This record gives sequence, structure tokens and C-alpha cells, in this order.
Amino acid sequence: MYTVDLTGKIALIFGVANHRSIAWAIAQALYSAGAKVALTYQTDRLKESVEGLAKEIGDAPLFQCDVSNDGEVEALYKKVGETMGTLSTVVHSIAFAQRDDLGGDFSKTEREGFRVALDVSAFSLLPIVRYAAPLMTDGGTVIAMTFLAGEKVFPGYNVMGVAKAALENSVKQLAAEFGPSNIRVNAISAGPLDTLSSRVITGYRDMKRIHQERAPMARNITHEDVGGTALYLASELSSGVTGAIIPVDVGYSIMGI
Repeated sequence: MYTVDLTGKIALIFGVANHRSIAWAIAQALYSAGAKVALTYQTDRLKESVEGLAKEIGDAPLFQCDVSNDGEVEALYKKVGETMGTLSTVVHSIAFAQRDDLGGDFSKTEREGFRVALDVSAFSLLPIVRYAAPLMTDGGTVIAMTFLAGEKVFPGYNVMGVAKAALENSVKQLAAEFGPSNIRVNAISAGPLDTLSSRVITGYRDMKRIHQERAPMARNITHEDVGGTALYLASELSSGVTGAIIPVDVGYSIMGI
């Protein structure tokens, strides 16, 4: 009989900002299965809210890291190695675009806005995996978060759709590169969820309503839906899965109309 027991496993999670964060739902799921979880925060401005959440999952260790700074990513993993020793799972739940680039005409995206979105939302996965790999001495798993906009057009999502497409291809390339080290790299493609960042997306309310109307299961997804899939990917139940983009959208993506 299969069970999910992550006792002895250590997870590092990027992207927890508050209790609505997808990364927080994943952190709770992994912790409930016995994993020791560490969280990162971008700046001191976000530290206080993350500290409060960390207390709910066994006083999880906290590490500061701005993923747009390669030096900070490298320094983070040095601290993680000194503090935690090894890693089993890394969760990349990071995305950012300037507010002006989430809405309006995609063709009017400025060069800097395009660069920022791709840098933070997609490129950041590369150093996160590169520096994590030496700590995954017994193999490991990396989980990234994406969205159907990496394949199809969602008006208002704009440059973030391009970033998600880049992220998904990066997942596949990293899976191929690190597979010989028994490190699996996958992504969860989640349906619309209420988070701090989703509120600034033009047309988000319509996106969520249409998703519920057309999805085979006639509902929107929950944070727990995503947490459960992340738990599967972090466990040996998914030992043969890598390079996959797994939809958690109650079937929305299979519908043609």
C-alpha cells in the first residue's frame, strides 16, 4: 500500500508571501507529511508576514533571497547547506511582472518590462536548480508553478504568458540535464487562484468565472488541490515523473469550447 511519508526530507520553498500564496499551501502539505520545511522571503518588508507563517509549520527556518540577484541565490544555498545539510525538494513559486504590463495591448510591452518578467519568473529557475543540485546528494525533486497562459492566450496576462512558456521549456531542459543525478524537475499548471498577485491581473474575475463554467468538474481549483499535487511530486509516488507539466485545473485545459 502506498503512503506519503516525507519524514527525514528537507524542502526549501520560494514564494511564500502570505497565507493566500500557492507556495504556502505547498509548504503546509509537505510539512503535514513529515518534511522539514524552510522558507525564503525576498525583502525585510515581507519578512514579518512570512515569520508568522513559519511558526505554524514547526518554526521553519527563514532565509532572505532576492532571486533577481545571482549573488544572493548562491549565498542562500551556502547558508542552507550550513544549516540544513542536504535538500530533497525545492519549490519555485515565483512570478512577477510590472503592473503596467498586465493589461492593455501586449505589443506595447516595454523592453524593460519584458526583461523583468522573464528574469524573475523564468530565468530564476536556472540558478535555483543549479545551486540546489549539489545539496541533493540522494537525488531530489524541483517543483515549479506555471499556468495555461504559457500555451494559450489569456487577455491581460500578456508578458506573463511569455514568461510561463519560457519557464515550462526551462523545466524540460533542466529535467534532461539533471536526470542522471536522480533530480526530477516538474511543473504544476494551476487554474486561477486568489493570491496577492492574481488581483492585479486585468480580467482575472472573468478568467475565474469562465474557468468554473467550462471546467468538467464545474468548479474552481483550491489551494489544497495544488498542495496535494505538490505532495505527490515531492514523494516517491512520482519517482518516474520528470519534465512534466501537470495540469491542476479540474479539467479546464481539455475543453475545446
